[in-house]
Amino acid sequence: MKDNIFREYDIRGKVPSEINDEVAYKIGLGYGSYIQEKLNQTACVISHDNRLSSPSLHQSLIKGLLKSGIHVIDYGLTTTPMHYFARHIENLYGVMITASHNPSDENGFKFSFDEYTNARGEMIQDFKNYILNGKFTKGKGKLEEKNIKDEYINYVISHLKFGKKRIKVVLDPANGTTTMIARDIFEKLNVDLTIINEESDGHFPSHHPDPSIEENLSMLKEKVLEVKADIGIGFDGDGDRIGIIDELGNLVLIEDYAVIILRNIIDKVKNKKFLYDPKCSDIFKDEIIRLKGTPVICRTGTSYTQEKVLRENIPFGIQYVGHISLNDRLFSTESAMYSSLRLIEVLSKTDKTLSELVSTIPKYFNTPEEKFASSDDIKRSVIEKIKNYCDEQKWQYLEIDGLKVMFKDAWAYVRCSNTGPNITLRCEAKKKEDLDNLHKIFTTLIDVYNKI
Repeated sequence: MKDNIFREYDIRGKVPSEINDEVAYKIGLGYGSYIQEKLNQTACVISHDNRLSSPSLHQSLIKGLLKSGIHVIDYGLTTTPMHYFARHIENLYGVMITASHNPSDENGFKFSFDEYTNARGEMIQDFKNYILNGKFTKGKGKLEEKNIKDEYINYVISHLKFGKKRIKVVLDPANGTTTMIARDIFEKLNVDLTIINEESDGHFPSHHPDPSIEENLSMLKEKVLEVKADIGIGFDGDGDRIGIIDELGNLVLIEDYAVIILRNIIDKVKNKKFLYDPKCSDIFKDEIIRLKGTPVICRTGTSYTQEKVLRENIPFGIQYVGHISLNDRLFSTESAMYSSLRLIEVLSKTDKTLSELVSTIPKYFNTPEEKFASSDDIKRSVIEKIKNYCDEQKWQYLEIDGLKVMFKDAWAYVRCSNTGPNITLRCEAKKKEDLDNLHKIFTTLIDVYNKI
């Protein structure tokens, strides 16, 4: 078992060189032993996405879990949000086999050690050390098979309040796991539905089906314009990321989505805290403040944002990469499906088009998140040197999984990638010339320190 498959938020790697049946069996044996020995758990929930490699890994994981003596409740094929829902109703920890939006030749395991969300950071390192130590419990576990599809669909639909306006929707599940529920959900609602890329055999497109990246939504854009739809929605492979196209074929930024939802719910919730990660545009933060709410910044990663949302009962939060936590009406499972339906609900109650709603939101100048090749040996020292430079310049910054350097009407966020030998950078300013200057400063700093 290779060390590099243990990431910041999960276990993930190439199939079969890094992730294979032997690895899945050992993870099952280790996970079952760990939660029995350290957490006093006697049962767990498991499920998997629709990647071609997932069924075999699923069976090997079960064998390892049963060998540890744990009671396994197997929900089979689910989206990741469905898995979170299963854990919630069972009040158990569990393992989801998925590599999310990564290419089809990868796979992995999201797993939990508490009631809030997936393992993260030191939890994963502790689990890695436990597995490498090789001292596992032994027993004869029991396997129980369940199906959550109908219960989950009813749960989602029961927390919607559509208006009279019939919305024309195009969905692109990218042949991912949401294909198992998308049509069943939308055909129960007052919408005019078109679905593309609805094959369910796990053959994802050759590009990453990450819907937060605009070029991955080209087919969706074309179909929206062709059928004259009101909105286009794209999902990633396991159903926890969203991409949105308006009726004119334009990408709707995650922050624009957030402002639209915020305006719709802020007067309906008691807790006025709203969450975002450091990569998000200040468009959302500034709107929270304007509407007398409290902005809450949280480090990037669903394992961190979801934990904070649930622990502090925050009604709504977003991540720049398209993860959305809607916790105001139901238990948040970061469901891209439910998040899309909440936006369609807003459209069903207004005479405005989606592009018209977006046009009321201020626009700032920003760069996409950029990656700079580095090495795992020096990438953290690069961030430390940039921090020292900021201290010399007396620049204010937040240390939150990297550095977010704050100026009057601008910021630069630089961090080490948690999943590879890279340094990432995103900049924003209210004026284009300020953005250009800021971007030049920080790309230069990265270039200089990355060579030392």
